[in-house]
Amino acid sequence: MRAAIFRNGEIVVGQMVEPKPGPGQVLVKTLACGICGSDLHARQHAHRMVEMARKVGRKPMDLTRDVVFGHEFCCEIVDYGPGTARKLKPGTHVCSLPALVTPQGIEGIGYSNDNIGGYAEAMLLSEALLLEVPNGLAPEHAALTEPLAVGVHAVAKANISGGEVPLVVGCGPVGLAVIAALKIRGLHPIVAADYSPARRALAAQLGADIVVDPKVSQPYTAWAEHAQMSDAEKAARPPFQAMLPALKPAIIFECVGVPGLLQQVFEGAPRDARIIVVGVCMESDRNEPMLGIMKELNVQYVLGYTPEEFASSLRLIAEGQVDAAAMVTAEVGLDGVAKAFADLANPEAHTKIIVQPWR
Repeated sequence: MRAAIFRNGEIVVGQMVEPKPGPGQVLVKTLACGICGSDLHARQHAHRMVEMARKVGRKPMDLTRDVVFGHEFCCEIVDYGPGTARKLKPGTHVCSLPALVTPQGIEGIGYSNDNIGGYAEAMLLSEALLLEVPNGLAPEHAALTEPLAVGVHAVAKANISGGEVPLVVGCGPVGLAVIAALKIRGLHPIVAADYSPARRALAAQLGADIVVDPKVSQPYTAWAEHAQMSDAEKAARPPFQAMLPALKPAIIFECVGVPGLLQQVFEGAPRDARIIVVGVCMESDRNEPMLGIMKELNVQYVLGYTPEEFASSLRLIAEGQVDAAAMVTAEVGLDGVAKAFADLANPEAHTKIIVQPWR
């Protein structure tokens, strides 16, 4: 079978042996797989990913061996391995958490030498983790279940109590997923900031009430304009708090993941803000803890999602509560993956590129 392979720091197309399903496993044909920002980071900072995996006790990639990326996928069942219940017929479209259940435990799909990801014509999934794609949902839209689940999880970890005003910094796929999840939670107004006009337009389409161009105005100033307390809220404050700016609680979602950005958030955030770090920064960074101390900032790092959040995200897309189609800006075959990695550097041209290995 053919695959787009990460080899010696580059993406190349080559032949691989089609995997055979073991106990509890299912052989699937990959119909669609999104290119994630983490895949772009992995290509640039693979050695850093290996270092971090070792630090947290996970099995790292061996960069002297081939790796097939791809963890945002929708597939079609082809065949079953031994010891499977076979509840879903061959030909059924499915999604799954990017993980395999093995005798050694849970293993990831996409950043592994052993478990082939979605940039291949076929891959293995665990039957226990399969979710049937409902409502005739198109595979390229079902593949966005994974990035949406990241946003759903980030919003869940924000511990929203009601009355907060959110600010989303960065409107790439992860920021857009956060905006969609905030809209579903009914939290308004949603303020979003991005330098790209195309991504600001998408942010508004997916639920942002106020979109800000940081070149024109400070996101935190725009946030404060829309976070003013009502007269009743001002009157209900204790005497000491009445001396502080009359602003509703802030929840800031950092969805960029580049060095220096978190420091900017620390500088711009109001007192007592909750900061949810969703963007994946692969490089070392520096910030001033004293800023966080003086403002009593609450910083929450997040990663991934729960199985329940993943399943919920698929339902949200299938029921039309999230406009997944708006995020897809191109579809390519395996021969177009390397160029797609380069094209995604231009936010005006692309948001989410879907790989269709069968093309």
